[in-house]
Amino acid sequence: MSDQNSLIKPPFRFTRRQLLSGMASSGLLLSGAQKAFAQARVTVTGGEVAPLPIAIPAFVAGTPSDNEVANNVAQVITNNLKRSGLFAPIDPAAFIEKISNIDTPPQFQNWKTINAQALVTGRVTRQPDGRLKAEFRLWDVGTGQQLTGQQYFTSPEYWRRIAHIISDQIYERLTGEKGYFDSRVVFVDETGSKERRVKRLALMDQDGANVRYLTRGADLVLTPRFSPSTQEITYMEFGQGDPRVYLFNIETGQREIVGNFPGMSFSPRFSPDGQRVIMSLQQGGNSNLFVMDLRSKSTTRLTDTPAIDTSPSYAPDGSKICFESDRGGKPQIYTMAATGGPAQRISFGEGSYSTPVWSPRGDYIAFTKQGGGQFSIGIMKPDGSGERLLTSGYHNEGPTFAPNGRVVMFFREQGAGPSLYTVDVSGRNELKVPTPGFASDPAWSPLLS
Repeated sequence: MSDQNSLIKPPFRFTRRQLLSGMASSGLLLSGAQKAFAQARVTVTGGEVAPLPIAIPAFVAGTPSDNEVANNVAQVITNNLKRSGLFAPIDPAAFIEKISNIDTPPQFQNWKTINAQALVTGRVTRQPDGRLKAEFRLWDVGTGQQLTGQQYFTSPEYWRRIAHIISDQIYERLTGEKGYFDSRVVFVDETGSKERRVKRLALMDQDGANVRYLTRGADLVLTPRFSPSTQEITYMEFGQGDPRVYLFNIETGQREIVGNFPGMSFSPRFSPDGQRVIMSLQQGGNSNLFVMDLRSKSTTRLTDTPAIDTSPSYAPDGSKICFESDRGGKPQIYTMAATGGPAQRISFGEGSYSTPVWSPRGDYIAFTKQGGGQFSIGIMKPDGSGERLLTSGYHNEGPTFAPNGRVVMFFREQGAGPSLYTVDVSGRNELKVPTPGFASDPAWSPLLS
């Protein structure tokens, strides 16, 4: 890939399907080894997670020139699993056995001695055509069984992508849930003083690597959101005159105006099928929700109240939306059919609620809650029950779910500017996400496919 902080230029290969033109994967199982139900599994009891001790030695390099990328692949896998909060990678200094050949089973007693429950072995070799071949095996140390194994062929610049894909496979095999490491985050990069803040759309891997800028900062940008295809982003831009809602194609670098609307438009977001964009349009002192069909460009009004209705978000099956409205006197969260009709209030706690977003799994709605001088990020079930605050601070805002629905990213204003953070839906494992400078308004992509 090009310079980490370069402005994005087409063509930009983004999805796994596109990447497959330069990458192939196949099963990699030792002869006679059977997939066993893992004794090594992440367990959750009473809301408490016991992180799984896992050993991830440096991958074996095919030649000395491959040492760096072999070490880097293992390190990215280690970092991904550790940041998830569900795994406890063991310090390599404790390793007894040096893995030099992944085609023979490890000496499992050496790994039991250091309390590893799972073991990852891997190898990176350069092919005659210049491609990288990356292989891995996941072992259950307790049973001595191989749980899964794959090999991939790809262009050398995609080594980090391969590490994320391997991380997802390990995560899924040991937790029973889809991973989220092979995904991207679009956000607003902020530089300069508060009085002269420059805001650019930026794109990065979920771990903060490979930052690329999508806009140059000439105009103010807000609320970027991914299409379900992960190749398009919708966002709002303040240029000359009223704000406009744009579509930006990540692969080609092309952008188009969704539509010219009278007044102000806010919070555009795609429908789950990617065929529509829902947003709020201001008319006088109030705003209502509208949906535009991207093919016909026809617009349908969904709400008609003398209130401020904004921040709409679709349920993953597209049947309902949640949104923020002050029709009851202060901002609260409501749900209604995606085609409009009666709305049901679902938030009833103290304070005000805003920026609701539906989980990709459909089981939770995340929100920002303000009250008592604090801004909290929380989740509740779609019927409003089970409200739980995940984190509180001076100014937290803008939750977005990882594609598997287990992790929430948000931004926190503190000091001179905002930063991005993640927290598990259990409220554990709050972590800062590395970014080049200040960052706000994150939106997580679906898992790449």
